[in-house]
Amino acid sequence: MMSTARPAPFRRPEVLAAGAATVTVVLWASAFVSIRSAGEAYSPGALALGRLLSGVLTLGVICLLRREGLPARPAWRGIAISGLLWFGFYMVVLNWGEQQVDAGTAALVVNVGPILIALLGARLLGDALPPRLLAGMAVSFAGAVTVGLSMSGEGGSSLFGVVLCLLAAVAYAGGVVAQKPALGHASALQVTTFGCLVGAVLCLPFTGQLVTEAADAPVSATLNMVYLGVFPTALAFTTWAYALARTTAGRMGATTYAVPALVVLMSWLALGEVPGLLTLAGGALCLAGVAVSRSRKRARAAAPDEVTEPRPENASRSA
Repeated sequence: MMSTARPAPFRRPEVLAAGAATVTVVLWASAFVSIRSAGEAYSPGALALGRLLSGVLTLGVICLLRREGLPARPAWRGIAISGLLWFGFYMVVLNWGEQQVDAGTAALVVNVGPILIALLGARLLGDALPPRLLAGMAVSFAGAVTVGLSMSGEGGSSLFGVVLCLLAAVAYAGGVVAQKPALGHASALQVTTFGCLVGAVLCLPFTGQLVTEAADAPVSATLNMVYLGVFPTALAFTTWAYALARTTAGRMGATTYAVPALVVLMSWLALGEVPGLLTLAGGALCLAGVAVSRSRKRARAAAPDEVTEPRPENASRSA
């Protein structure tokens, strides 16, 4: 009697984690559109501080409603490091770097981050580097390079700007790897809230700039800054932490390679920037690489000679 392969069981935690990762990359992609507007009226430090303050207020209200307490003591080290590197330093340096180089160069350099995450995760966290992950990241990085090259030439570039973007990539990778252990001792909401708070404290020296520029900024720029704090920061960083707690840092980093493709699509729909064929090809490569890196080997189907006799109906179901 031939047996049929059983369908893979529904795994609710994996589905929720994948959904959380999807929310993150979509909102992070939308952030690039909002940064273009807010960045015209706000300096890098002021924009980072305004964004973080909006995020802290949003997360603080949610924590109060959910009655979330303080994170456990073992989580504070990772929260502090990720807050300093990712929420604080990264946001300021990236805003600054994008003012010095064109969009294509910034995309090229910053997309080194997921590769650094995978390498640091393997070295410091003991994460595995399966061939599918490495192959997918290689394909996605090639796509990011293609998108970056197709966008280059829209503005000036400088060595200083490239260094700033590279520092942003390093800070991003370090923040993610530091955040991963903290999620073993605190909830995603706690890690995000207090990481955002640490970043906001780091950016407090820009308070004077924020107040001065907010008085002269158009309403649309300020609304975009608030949007950045509420959605790409408060919501997206929380869904990121939720997904990161349920997978490796390398796999989560590879997922962010979908961002360049989504940015191209959103710029097309929201800003009317029609992408060229090279840009579309690069975006397709990014998405293909993410699909490869997130895929898993299928369970081997049972061979005909491996089929066992069916159990009697009254046999025990327990192992």
